[in-house]
Amino acid sequence: MANSEDDKSVGKAKTSQSQSAPWTFLTNHAHVLICLAQNPESRIQDVAEKVGITYRAVQRILDELEAAGYISRERKKDDARSNQYRVNMKLPLRHPIEQHRSVGALLELGVSGGKGR
Repeated sequence: MANSEDDKSVGKAKTSQSQSAPWTFLTNHAHVLICLAQNPESRIQDVAEKVGITYRAVQRILDELEAAGYISRERKKDDARSNQYRVNMKLPLRHPIEQHRSVGALLELGVSGGKGR
């Protein structure tokens, strides 16, 4: 009987997983960085659509990345409503497991491997 109960719980887990959003290996912060590296003049709305998060979530991530020194942004001279982003490629990744790698190493993976997807 334990097997039938286990089978039911596995079936429920599979059903709930298939109904939720798919998980990814990279965080939304990494996805936003990849978008900015691919197009430094990206609009927040375009990044939000590409990453699959809200406009406000992208704003929060941009603020956090800027506060930590991972990006800088300045207003474009020809369009005061638009920003130009610069990613600091030399900073280390934040988690202790990956601190030996730089943002640039992450972006090499995402930018060169992610074009056209």
